[in-house]
Amino acid sequence: METDVPWRYLRTAQDWYDSDQFNPPKVMKPQFEQVTVPVGESWSLLWRELPELPFLWHYHPEFELTLTLNAQGQRYVGDSLEDFASGDLVLTGPNQPHTWAATERPDASLPMLAVVMWFSTDWLERALASWPELTALHTLSAQAGRGLKFSDAARAQVQPLILALQAQEPALRLPTLLHILTLLSKDAEARPLATHAYTPAGDKVGARIGKILHRLHAQPTDTVSAPALAAEVAMSVGAFHRFFKRHTGMTVLDYVGQLRIGQACQLLINTSRPIKVIASDVGYGTLAHFNRQFLQRKGMTPRAFRASYQGATA
Repeated sequence: METDVPWRYLRTAQDWYDSDQFNPPKVMKPQFEQVTVPVGESWSLLWRELPELPFLWHYHPEFELTLTLNAQGQRYVGDSLEDFASGDLVLTGPNQPHTWAATERPDASLPMLAVVMWFSTDWLERALASWPELTALHTLSAQAGRGLKFSDAARAQVQPLILALQAQEPALRLPTLLHILTLLSKDAEARPLATHAYTPAGDKVGARIGKILHRLHAQPTDTVSAPALAAEVAMSVGAFHRFFKRHTGMTVLDYVGQLRIGQACQLLINTSRPIKVIASDVGYGTLAHFNRQFLQRKGMTPRAFRASYQGATA
């Protein structure tokens, strides 16, 4: 039976369970996310301090370990929906759609913090082949396909290690991550979330869209034509436009705009650069154009966005 409740309003667990839409892959196609690994490193760390966690239903071919602090809201992994609180620690496997959505901070004087660790199947397989001491990670990786919620005891054990990652140099982060995963593999109380692993696209399709998104993420401030991108993946321009929108939910122009505004948000939060300089840094020719695009996508001006964050962390 169809429901008249739009997806964007299904914000609470009860709303979602009461609707006839308790299966996010059928309701809203998850967007492919390109995970970029820094040069000279083998995995990627993201440290996100934000006023709130927006609903961004997505997937990627990498494993993802996420620790969320000073936030409470809803966590979506595959067909699982649960309320979560500060200290939530979850491992999702390759291509399992997921997102965290939260607007409440237990400590209003501090931002929400999400520490995200991404590593590929190839990275894990190389580690297992090289070091037999890591055999326990075989089971952990297999269970992660459905998503794993770790116990409070396990989270308390690894949280200091996770929070230490940001200050470590890359050479020290690697053994720390392996230490974290080894400890988590011993958590007998970890529980699966989704009813099954989920793969939204085959390897060939994933490689093709991945190539396109890697190009866009590598140089989001560049002006890249659709014909040039289509040629890179041996597609006609028309087929490319349909292919890109089918797997990302938006046009190339909208996707690049999202990347640029996302970069701008990070610069507004983490630097004191003038807004006019940030507009230029992320690829906008004029401040007026940047302001219009930012307002359209974020619902507020860049100045208001920066002020709201500074007010949240004051």
